[in-house]
Amino acid sequence: MPSEKIDILLLGAGGREHALLMKLAESPRAGRLYVAPGNGGMLQIADAATVDQDNPAEVAAWARENGIGLVVIGPEAPLVAGVADAVRAEGIACFGPSGEAAQMEGSKKFAKEVMARAGVPTAAYRSFTDRAACEEYVREIGGPVVVKADGLAAGKGVIVAQTTEEALAGVDECFSGAFGEAGATVVVEEMLEGPECSLLALTDGTTVVPLATSQDHKRAYDGDKGPNTGGMGVYSPVPILLDGELERMVEIEQKVVDQLRADGITYSGCLYGGFMLTKDGPKVLEFNARFGDPETQVVLPRMKADLVGAFLACDNGTLDPDMVAWGDDWAVSVVLASAGYPGSYEKGKVIHGIDEAEACEGVTVYHAGTALDKYGKIVTAGGRVLDVTAVAATFEEARANAYAACDLIDFEGKQFRTDIGLKAILGRENL
Repeated sequence: MPSEKIDILLLGAGGREHALLMKLAESPRAGRLYVAPGNGGMLQIADAATVDQDNPAEVAAWARENGIGLVVIGPEAPLVAGVADAVRAEGIACFGPSGEAAQMEGSKKFAKEVMARAGVPTAAYRSFTDRAACEEYVREIGGPVVVKADGLAAGKGVIVAQTTEEALAGVDECFSGAFGEAGATVVVEEMLEGPECSLLALTDGTTVVPLATSQDHKRAYDGDKGPNTGGMGVYSPVPILLDGELERMVEIEQKVVDQLRADGITYSGCLYGGFMLTKDGPKVLEFNARFGDPETQVVLPRMKADLVGAFLACDNGTLDPDMVAWGDDWAVSVVLASAGYPGSYEKGKVIHGIDEAEACEGVTVYHAGTALDKYGKIVTAGGRVLDVTAVAATFEEARANAYAACDLIDFEGKQFRTDIGLKAILGRENL
């Protein structure tokens, strides 16, 4: 029966997963909710599943033994490890691409080759497994250039180098093992210019349903200064898009899904396109094989959909654009981080004021790096601690409410950017 409740296992422990969990819980089809490993906020509304999220056989066995009807995979590592394949082999519905399809994120070289066959615009590139050859190429072309570790590096394996020296330092960082096996192959790309825009889309391998646009803020400090992070804040939708740019981005994502299908790969789940809005139109910076973090924390609160139904449709090939709708509201999310992030930081700091912040109009506080201590108190347990999200009728109101809520939350070493979303006010010509 289509209205039958099903029990759900959600893998992951970040702000993205907390947002997914809350949206899944709204569905009339949501039965019992389990998370592995979860965080301090997620464990207040779901039960912990004692399973290693990166172990395909273990996840599949646990799901089978506990009567799970849907497994939702949040992070990229379980996807690349093939967890979705093992779950589906047990006859259990799964939201997330196969291990082969997840190479769209697991290998930048693989993704570039797919894009080339699909004829979609992206930065020119070359890939290297030999350090000397890579260094020779960098010296030949000079900066500015982008150096990327080919594999998964938790969002940190990208070096945007303005000079040849910075590029060579990036090559050294990759090949010296700073990103582990992810840096064994290095991709060197031309540097594209323009504002960035993220577009998440649901797909069943044939139909592509775009979600709302969003814009992340990657640098640690105000004014886009400092080192790259996993994301310090985000807003949705993106008002600086020119006529035709959104349609072009959707067309590009459809071409990629079609190309993968032509290659014998069914891509089912969320396809995340990171785009640069260049003077020649949108060009792909990268693809990710899952929901973005922190983009999810502003896209899902604005989304009108039965998420369980949509995820099941992605798995069984019945996705329909009518399953998703949007209003005219705005969302702004500010990341509260631990002192020292994205470098080393301390954990275990008691967090105060979350309830007071959530009492603000339209505000939801998504837990990212949190845990429950032995006294049941919420404490810091990661670099990005909380995502403070506000939804409102206007951008200015959403932004003001988000920052007002941030001021009500306190923990030792709390740091955050104060300029999230100002790009939306400045306009395209000032970016």
